[in-house]
Amino acid sequence: MKTKFAYWVPNVSGGLVISKLPQRTDWGLEYNTRLAHAAEEAGFDYALAQARFIASYGADKQLEAIVTSTALATVTSRLKIIAAVHPGLWHPAVVAKMIASADYMSGGRVNLNVVSGWFKGEFTHYGVPWLEHDERYRRSEEFIRVLRGLWTQPEFDFKGDFYSINQARLEPKPIQKPSPEIFQGGNSVAARRMAGRVSDWYFMNGNSIEGFAEQIADVRAEAAQHGRTVKFAANAFVINRPTHAEAEQQLRDIVEHADDEAVEGFRQAVMQAGRSSKEGKGMWSQSTLEDLVQYNDGFKTGLIGTPAEIAERIQQLDAIGVDLILTGYLHFIEEVEAFGRDVIPLVRSLPSLRDAQVQYAEAIAV
Repeated sequence: MKTKFAYWVPNVSGGLVISKLPQRTDWGLEYNTRLAHAAEEAGFDYALAQARFIASYGADKQLEAIVTSTALATVTSRLKIIAAVHPGLWHPAVVAKMIASADYMSGGRVNLNVVSGWFKGEFTHYGVPWLEHDERYRRSEEFIRVLRGLWTQPEFDFKGDFYSINQARLEPKPIQKPSPEIFQGGNSVAARRMAGRVSDWYFMNGNSIEGFAEQIADVRAEAAQHGRTVKFAANAFVINRPTHAEAEQQLRDIVEHADDEAVEGFRQAVMQAGRSSKEGKGMWSQSTLEDLVQYNDGFKTGLIGTPAEIAERIQQLDAIGVDLILTGYLHFIEEVEAFGRDVIPLVRSLPSLRDAQVQYAEAIAV
């Protein structure tokens, strides 16, 4: 299989689970530099730097994502770094310049995750209007159109409902052609339609195989209407242990030591995103409090068990069209190293069920 792997950059304090259980991780640059080197050595392809500006779910310290991504790109040689950014808090022309500069400095390895926004306080505390759910995705779509225009055209004009660009030029252009990769998340109809129209990658919160398959089919159909293709990434919290029982016990320990107050605060915040879409299908709309202990539903994906069990689950994800697994861990450096040692070689040795399905379809069509 050719499945790609990414990890969450812990540039925000508190780790990847809202639990009082000790997590051997750190938000600082020195730790993240060591982690990036370990991930690169372990065979990871991407790293995603989170975007947070004020404390939430106990994350009281935050390094800004574009700055962090640029710093990590300068100390690595192969790893692709994805910086998260919020339209509304940034102007797209400024972000286009920053990412183009970072891409140039890194030799073509800095990309962007456009986050339409779920944390209302982050906008209102900074005096930025909090838009209705679908309007946030309309703004994000315009944001991406401006980015692409500035990255690819000698001179660019744009007149939208949120942004206006007048004969703007951007040099140097990014090294990546036609442009740096653009990622986005979301589960709502508005998010899926936006992904089909303008994004390169669609990030999905943790889910069942059936849940992922439904999202992939929907976004693919939307993209096909616009003559486009989209790649898919799934979030997963990894608990890789020698036995299945040990992995399950680790999960129980994380949940039993959950910071109940912080989890409830997070639940209240994400209700703005998960249930405010017109159809009520936004991110976190079906999440239980236990799911929210890993704040992107990472337990649901099922990468919990022995290396062989995790590799088999990744094979199932590959079969339905997942191209990239975005991973989080309790103890980052040592578990990223173990994933590269124990799991990635097993994944590479397994056949792609997706390829087998395509070959079968082609054979019966002859």
